[in-house]
Amino acid sequence: MVAIRIRRAKPILSIRNASTRFVHSSSSHPSIASSMVSDLPHLAPDDEAVVSSAVSILRELRSKRRWTFLKSVHLAGFSASQFAHILLRIRNNPRLALGFFVFSRRHSLCRHDPLSFAAAAHVLARHRRRPAALSLLQAAIRSLDPSSSPYTDVEGINGPPEIFRTLARTYRAFDSAPFVFDLLVQAYLQVKRLDRAVQIVRILISRGIQPSIGTSNTLIRSVSRAKGSDAGFQIYNQIFKPEPAGCDGVGVKLRVSPNVGTFNTLLLALHREGNLERPKEIRDEMESVGCDPNVFTYSILMAGYCDEGMMDSARGLWEEMVAKGIKPDIMSFNTLISGYCKVEEMERAEDLYRQMILSEIEPTVTTFEQLIKGHCKIGDIDSGLLLYQDMRRRGFGMEVSVVDELLVAMCERRRVAEGLRILRDEMRREEFTPSWSSYEVLIRGLCEEGDVEQALKLQAEMAGKGFGNSFEVYSAFIHGYRKQGDIEKVERLKDEMIVMGVGKGE
Repeated sequence: MVAIRIRRAKPILSIRNASTRFVHSSSSHPSIASSMVSDLPHLAPDDEAVVSSAVSILRELRSKRRWTFLKSVHLAGFSASQFAHILLRIRNNPRLALGFFVFSRRHSLCRHDPLSFAAAAHVLARHRRRPAALSLLQAAIRSLDPSSSPYTDVEGINGPPEIFRTLARTYRAFDSAPFVFDLLVQAYLQVKRLDRAVQIVRILISRGIQPSIGTSNTLIRSVSRAKGSDAGFQIYNQIFKPEPAGCDGVGVKLRVSPNVGTFNTLLLALHREGNLERPKEIRDEMESVGCDPNVFTYSILMAGYCDEGMMDSARGLWEEMVAKGIKPDIMSFNTLISGYCKVEEMERAEDLYRQMILSEIEPTVTTFEQLIKGHCKIGDIDSGLLLYQDMRRRGFGMEVSVVDELLVAMCERRRVAEGLRILRDEMRREEFTPSWSSYEVLIRGLCEEGDVEQALKLQAEMAGKGFGNSFEVYSAFIHGYRKQGDIEKVERLKDEMIVMGVGKGE
């Protein structure tokens, strides 16, 4: 205890420094420096002694001794106000501040409230410790602002959350940065509290504070996914086209402009809804703000037309993209290849595939799957199998739905044995699990060819994997035995269907 008394000179000086106001220039963020902000509450003499003692221990002692000694001296712990003042005085040491916060939670030395959480967030944010600050703010939200519904309408919320108000009130005392509000919005988004994130951004914008482009884009994306493209557009307009601030005639000056990622986010929302009209509005908006489209922009636009089979329009976009000097990537190639495969224009799809290889762009599993499905649709099994072999040489495996399409096409052309080999080949991959359809189509094909014994082995394997016998499976075996002239087994299977309660549509 003697050491602590000797070293109290430093905390006394730091108290006077802490009372000085650290303000961002009024030209930078006038609203933060005025109406939104006040200082930390003053300490009573007893509280001052506790804070000074804790700061001395934290600054002067090292390693594990610091934490052991701190706990032994302050058995009663700290109030949230005391905790905030301690962090204020060690705010230039974010590692120490974070360590103190974690230690206090682990050993229940403080009943953390919005003030203590805000203090810790400010210290971490001003030093750009993003992961730690984000994690801390998420913990604050879960602890202080619980909600049973993650997507409550903003209108249903009674005022901004206390953690936000406290961050605003203590902003100046900690010489903080607007980055802390960005982190709070991101934290609310990560804990699925979209309502709060939107509410906070609206408040910030009304005070002339604009979220970063990354946070803005993430918010627009989240809103669009949860509530549709119209809601996404509304948020876009609120962030990038804010109304004048008020009757004083002072408008909100934009410090951040939308980028290509912003517009791609809006285009994706429209694509999910199958909207082919409004993308023109997006392109006009991009041009008005001087934002050039990138290859992803064109891929989204082409995908919309490809989904509707409008390949001339999709091809027109491709040619426009190339004319602008934008180099196609794997996504744009796959998009157009998929479109041509859907409309069964396989020559054009294959031409694009060759062009992709010549451009030294490596095909993906999607490339092969779309081409294989396209060839199956037009009955060109040999081309599909050549692609399948190339795909396997490159170490790719097909999705079970694509395997099923290939098996159907092969069985329809009486190439059941080859289909069975492909299924066995795919089953060697750990991650592949055959579907009921995989077995059913092969059983049907084998019975059609008269190989009922092989079909029975496959059915036993199917049952071993937990798949039940359906009307289609029974019908396949009945057809197979009837072709063999085994009427007894045909009748037995019919009786078994009745006993098992298997009927059409079961």
